[in-house]
Amino acid sequence: MGNKYYSEQVDRFEAVIRKNQEDFIHSEDDIDPLIKMALIHYQFEAIHPFPDGNGRTGRIINILFLVFRGLLDLPVLYLSKAIIERKSEYYRLLREVTEKGQWQQWILFMLEAVEETAVFTRERIIAIRNLMEETMEKARQELPPHVYSKELFELLFRQPYTKGKFLVETGVAKRQTAAEYLKELEKIGVLKVQKIGRETAIHGEGKKRAYKERNPDYIRINTFVRQIQQL
Repeated sequence: MGNKYYSEQVDRFEAVIRKNQEDFIHSEDDIDPLIKMALIHYQFEAIHPFPDGNGRTGRIINILFLVFRGLLDLPVLYLSKAIIERKSEYYRLLREVTEKGQWQQWILFMLEAVEETAVFTRERIIAIRNLMEETMEKARQELPPHVYSKELFELLFRQPYTKGKFLVETGVAKRQTAAEYLKELEKIGVLKVQKIGRETAIHGEGKKRAYKERNPDYIRINTFVRQIQQL
């Protein structure tokens, strides 16, 4: 009986804490959104609501909050790289907020992480844009005219691998010609066929370079492509 009562009290207490955080996230106030993001992130990590995955979830909340507040149009600013590279400092500052109420250094750390990630992400976007332009120029010169199209390369850069099925579903090629298109792309070195289990994945050779320094939280290439025209 005692254990049941204790469990109910804990559940009720956790529900109050979570409700408090939800209210804070949605509250109208004069706190700068980046500073508020740092406060929300600390609060979530301090609550630690899940047995596993709290770090990843906390980092996702960061970016969703920035989208929610209109600082981002798309969720492309993942702080994972900046945080993981300074992991010991990150945990030390979290602990100092809890034990000593040291908010200033924690907030500065998160603001620096945002700045570093913004620069890194912009560089990745530019690198992918340049790679896309180089690849399209190479293909324009080396592919048969009936294979090359802007739509084909937009599709290739939308995800890290492709299949003939994708070309057909998006109207880039007909079922009878999709395999030919992919073979021509492989022939000029744009794509490489790789067997993964029962699946045959066709990867962009150039895109491997663009993915080498990606954030630990996977950033899908299509989010970059949508931002390219805004640069």
